[in-house]
Amino acid sequence: MATLFGFELRRAQKEPVTASFAPVQLDDGAHNVSTGGMYGTYVDLEGATRTEAEMVTRYRRMSMQPECDMAIDDIIHELVVYDEHQRLVEINLDKVKGASASTKKAIQQEFENVLELLEFNNKAYEILRHWYIDGRLFYHVIIDPKNVDDGIVEIRYIDPRKIKKVRESKKERLPGTQVTVSRTTQEFFLYNDKGFVGYPGGSPTAAGQDQGVKIAKDAVLHCTSGVMSEDNRLVLSHLHKAIKPLNQLRILEDATVIYRIARAPERRIFYIDVGNLPKMKAEQYLRDMMVKHKNRLIYDAATGEIRDDRKFMTMLEDFWLPRREGGRGTEITTLPGGQNLGEMDDVLYFQKKMYKSLNVPVSRLEPETGMTLGRATEINRDEVKFQKFIQRLRMRFSMLFESALEKQMVLKGHLTLEEYKSIARNITYDFKTDNYFTELKENEILNERINTLNNIDNYTGRYFSKDWVKRNILKMSDDEINQMDDQISSETETDTEMDAALADPADGNNNIDGTKGPPND
Repeated sequence: MATLFGFELRRAQKEPVTASFAPVQLDDGAHNVSTGGMYGTYVDLEGATRTEAEMVTRYRRMSMQPECDMAIDDIIHELVVYDEHQRLVEINLDKVKGASASTKKAIQQEFENVLELLEFNNKAYEILRHWYIDGRLFYHVIIDPKNVDDGIVEIRYIDPRKIKKVRESKKERLPGTQVTVSRTTQEFFLYNDKGFVGYPGGSPTAAGQDQGVKIAKDAVLHCTSGVMSEDNRLVLSHLHKAIKPLNQLRILEDATVIYRIARAPERRIFYIDVGNLPKMKAEQYLRDMMVKHKNRLIYDAATGEIRDDRKFMTMLEDFWLPRREGGRGTEITTLPGGQNLGEMDDVLYFQKKMYKSLNVPVSRLEPETGMTLGRATEINRDEVKFQKFIQRLRMRFSMLFESALEKQMVLKGHLTLEEYKSIARNITYDFKTDNYFTELKENEILNERINTLNNIDNYTGRYFSKDWVKRNILKMSDDEINQMDDQISSETETDTEMDAALADPADGNNNIDGTKGPPND
């Protein structure tokens, strides 16, 4: 563990940063450890690490529940949309300033290579599903040490329960003050093939699972959900909010099944007159009457036979009660079954609650309800919120592309690490979408702007300038205004040339092909 496995990118020497008493808040899920101890590192595997790995297992069990799986499918299908004619995701370099055309072309090409290494076009659904359920995604970046300039050779998936990011820090006290600051000395990943789950006897050292391989941070692609626990120590999945509603739903469904099995049938109560018989003989007489009158013929689905099972007692049988002399004699009454067995309001309530916890519109819970395509004002507010949630997920997942593209550009020598970081903040990733609500909203907004434009058309040039109309009514940016003016000018010149070609100066009877006479059919 003295040396790191993998490669590290060259970084410029960092200038000392002004000290602050407030630590940096990070959402990468790294475990902060103090410098020192065995192998120079002490990792609290008994605490947060084990808990986090166990949570991943719990999230995966949750995803196997039908209702939860259906909600996850809705989310993933919105995140990635398959189309035969369009790519799933495109890189957008329009906002990148100061980069040459060759650099932009190299970025575009390397992004395509990253997608091929991830097999994103074929495995996008599985990749995003793993990331969403687990709340974290790890990939090992494999390069050829002899040919570093070839870039990334392979990107291999790592089970998140077997790897953990560790950040070594050292606390220092500022001279002349009582302020203690924490400085990061090293960051790496700790990998253990046996995982960080389940220690015999509760001791991390019992199974030797406090050991692992230290991997350089540049050799691993890492993307988290961005959702942190209350103490900002653990990375949580988006499924974490649904743990309680899902458990309540499961318990309620089981209780409903048990209640219906127990109370659904109508049972009879037999009051048997035993006269003045002694207790022992009265009980024997009651048993004889039960055997005599009970009918327990059942159908065996395994053998196809009908057999008598009177020797078994169940909770759904009739009641047989003795009655002494002086009573009303032998009597048979009926015990009604449970009432309101068809009501499922409580179950539906917790189903809706679980969907709300996952930010999925409740209307999608009812498949029989069709989607209506009307005006934008008729769009459900939950659908609008759901689209904003999908956009946040896409932006968060794009960090995986950014990290992989960074390593590819630096390894191949296109850019230095500092140069790439300066332009990376302006790189965006456009996911393909087929959401009809978004299209309806955009069309409705454009229609309203055109109606407003028609209303003030008579006042344009007198009270409102054309530039003001473009900026405030049509909401056009400077680039859009310049681009639109150029296109209008170009189209106007083309139309003028066409009109000149069609019109003859002498008789105005020239055809497009230059022939005289009336136009050909």
